[in-house]
Amino acid sequence: MQKIGIYGGTFDPIHYAHLILAREALEQFQLEKVIFVPAATSPGKDAPIASGELRWEMLLAAIAGEACFEADDFELRRPPPSYTITTIEQLAIKHGQAQLFFLIGDDNLPQLPTWRDFDRLKKKATCVVLRRAEKPITHEYLGVERRIDISATEIRNRVASGASIRYLVPPIVEEMIRTRRIYREVSK
Repeated sequence: MQKIGIYGGTFDPIHYAHLILAREALEQFQLEKVIFVPAATSPGKDAPIASGELRWEMLLAAIAGEACFEADDFELRRPPPSYTITTIEQLAIKHGQAQLFFLIGDDNLPQLPTWRDFDRLKKKATCVVLRRAEKPITHEYLGVERRIDISATEIRNRVASGASIRYLVPPIVEEMIRTRRIYREVSK
């Protein structure tokens, strides 16, 4: 049975922590691939700073040449908000008998039980928690314990203040942010 990781988020912007943790999950759980699914607008979160189109282009540029990473833009193409259960059900149909692993940052754990149809989501996909917190958080799910201390908020704030984001994002993403003048305003 094929094993596929699903990694949702705003990716505003995509950065090395996303990529490294996706690779860790891929290897740790012997996934055949990880599909990145950028959200248009996530329920309960602020709207992304960069447009869906720009975030999609940065994501594609960041994963180009990585055979085990793919992207799907259907959340960007449907009306917001983006509900994870809808995404997982659509991917389950698209990928037939594959076993799905839903990759989620531990910062989402407190809200997880309140997500739309969360009980159904747990039946459709295995949750894999990616560590973001400085100290490990106890939970009942599979987990990737490697912690990479990079955040999209930090990157946006660094861009707005004129600081370097080198080594935080892939060079192609850094170039896109610079040439398209994304994140010049102070971020949320």
